[in-house]
Amino acid sequence: MARRHRRRADPTRAPAAVGVSVVQRAGAEWYVRSVSGAASTRTYRCPGCQQQIRPATSHVVVWPVQPSMLAAAAGESGLAERRHWHTGCWARGR
Repeated sequence: MARRHRRRADPTRAPAAVGVSVVQRAGAEWYVRSVSGAASTRTYRCPGCQQQIRPATSHVVVWPVQPSMLAAAAGESGLAERRHWHTGCWARGR
């Protein structure tokens, strides 16, 4: 039986998750993932409008493709810097 070779995870590629896309904004690239209302169970604070994103509210999760220098120095990926945004706030670029 032939052996399967697994590829190593490449931190510069998009995470292997359904619904993750790469968006260019303000000179940087961002991973964006939509979260349905059914999958949202916690309260978050939107960095765009400073209002709460309540449970059962659909929204987007955004994190940088390239981590900040502080996160990179700590050995973290951009995923450590993810933020939850109202879909409208992200679309308006707030």
